[in-house]
Amino acid sequence: MEKSYSYPLDLDWNTEEMIKVVKFFQLVEEGYENGVKASDLSDAYKYFKEIVPSKAEEKTLFRAFKSVSNLESFLLVKQLNTSDPNDILKV
Repeated sequence: MEKSYSYPLDLDWNTEEMIKVVKFFQLVEEGYENGVKASDLSDAYKYFKEIVPSKAEEKTLFRAFKSVSNLESFLLVKQLNTSDPNDILKV
């Protein structure tokens, strides 16, 4: 059963930026539910970091997402450091 979460967004972002941030968090969900391809998450995280370059803001958004979903984004991002592009990441 697919869950629907409220995503942490900044109203100063444009529509394209919001879509990229939501896509990243959707892939985090996928990593918890079924597993996510490392290259897909890596690409989404790269776009996320273009929009959210600050580590402090990233942590704030990760905490906000965890508070509504109980999913820890950092656990999947951390796996990117030791994964190959075709690996399936899962928490």
